[in-house]
Amino acid sequence: MLEELRTPNTRSSRSLRLKTLIRLRWLAVVGQSAAVLVVAFGLGFPLPVAHCFALIAASAWLNLYLTFRYPAAHLVPPKAALAILTFDASQLAGLLFLTGGLTNPFSLLMTVPVVISATSLPLVWTALLGAYVVGIASLLAFFHLPLPWYPGTELAMPLIYVVGMLIAVVSSIAFTGIYAYRVAEEARLLANALAATELVLQREQHISALDGLAAAAAHELGTPLATIALVAREMERALGEDPRFREDVTLLRSQSERCREILKRLTSLSSEGEEHMARLPLTSLIEETAAPHRDFGIEITMEPGETEGPEPVGRRNPGVIYGLGNLVENAVDFARKTVSIRWWWDAETVRISITDDGPGFPAEIIDRIGEPYMSRRQPGTSSGGGLGLGLFIAKTLLERSGATVRFANAGGEGKGATVDISWPRERFLTAEEALAQA
Repeated sequence: MLEELRTPNTRSSRSLRLKTLIRLRWLAVVGQSAAVLVVAFGLGFPLPVAHCFALIAASAWLNLYLTFRYPAAHLVPPKAALAILTFDASQLAGLLFLTGGLTNPFSLLMTVPVVISATSLPLVWTALLGAYVVGIASLLAFFHLPLPWYPGTELAMPLIYVVGMLIAVVSSIAFTGIYAYRVAEEARLLANALAATELVLQREQHISALDGLAAAAAHELGTPLATIALVAREMERALGEDPRFREDVTLLRSQSERCREILKRLTSLSSEGEEHMARLPLTSLIEETAAPHRDFGIEITMEPGETEGPEPVGRRNPGVIYGLGNLVENAVDFARKTVSIRWWWDAETVRISITDDGPGFPAEIIDRIGEPYMSRRQPGTSSGGGLGLGLFIAKTLLERSGATVRFANAGGEGKGATVDISWPRERFLTAEEALAQA
């Protein structure tokens, strides 16, 4: 299941909502119109107003077309979004051509389409759009109409200023584009990992609830099975020794009795064993998480440490069981021969330590373990799984139970890895156990 979670639907995570693009374009239309009006009529600078408003009208027309053609919640696929953002960049370049090119202080707005692309589109499309914007910005540095200025005069900017503006635009596109892409990518990874964590926890809780479902099934099926058994006995008495139906009726009655016995066992399992199964001593918890991983050629040793007081008994928590099991599985994947599990408890703390004799955690990623990134300890040195989403899920589930999870190398890099999990004792205990020990 984790493999499916590691490859989320890229279309949904890499698509823009049409409503977002439309709102941003209306904001641009209002801002561009206000700027043209203020420059032309407020300051009195000569300006090709008709041509400017023709470009602004083209942007507004596209907005109206998209508004009436598609629903507001429509997700724009990456190629279509790239085309729309390319149009926006071209429209802004046209306005800048009419109003001074890169000498226009609004030329830095050319970075906006690239930033929007970086937050929502694949890296390849963002790079293409960025290259296109850099290209038209380079052309605008040398080919443009004069910058609007007082009538009868022309404000000539020195070449070094124009080149500086070009460098500023290119630098802004590169820096803000990369920064926005990294922030958005991390947010997407974190959202996908949290969704996977919730899905895993929900699955574990459903498994834990099977005994309740069995009890409900036994309760609901008990009455119709009793009716079937009663009718079968009546038919058996009515037919007597009739050879045509005797064996069939006897078989029907025996099978109905068998079904009732099965349902009785299910009911007793849920009612009598429910409380017993809900409470889990620490050693039983460790054995339950380690048992599924013993048949993979790696020895799993159990080493109890120094203890103080009675053994802590916790409430069965699907998240804790899955989290510990994931850590044990990860240790088995990377171990050469042995995985050791040790545990301690005292009046204040409950601790579990899982150590393998594998290559250990690389120094460059040990501080980032637990982040939802798909990476490996040592590329090509082990056939084990990744260290990203699985450990993120395990760490998140354990921390929800009140645990503190620490990752370290057992004796330096290359000499094994260790994971230390510790709970405050009162967080680990069930309410009944805490009251009894108090």
